[in-house]
Amino acid sequence: MKEQERARWRCRRGLLELDIVLQYFMDEHYARLDETELRQFETLLDLPDNDLWEMIALRKEAEDRSLQPVLRLLQTI
Repeated sequence: MKEQERARWRCRRGLLELDIVLQYFMDEHYARLDETELRQFETLLDLPDNDLWEMIALRKEAEDRSLQPVLRLLQTI
């Protein structure tokens, strides 16, 4: 549970749209992620707000293709 709370804290961002998507993701998907997906999510959270939002909004592709499974979940929100 400690990791989930840390991840939830990291989801607090500077863009309102990103905050909304990430909080919904935490509520709906985070608990079901496997270890690989958790690492992917952490990697996505390391990105600057604008880059992450551009990928979620389908305006930019992720350079790291291994992030696609979690990124696809974020894009469905």
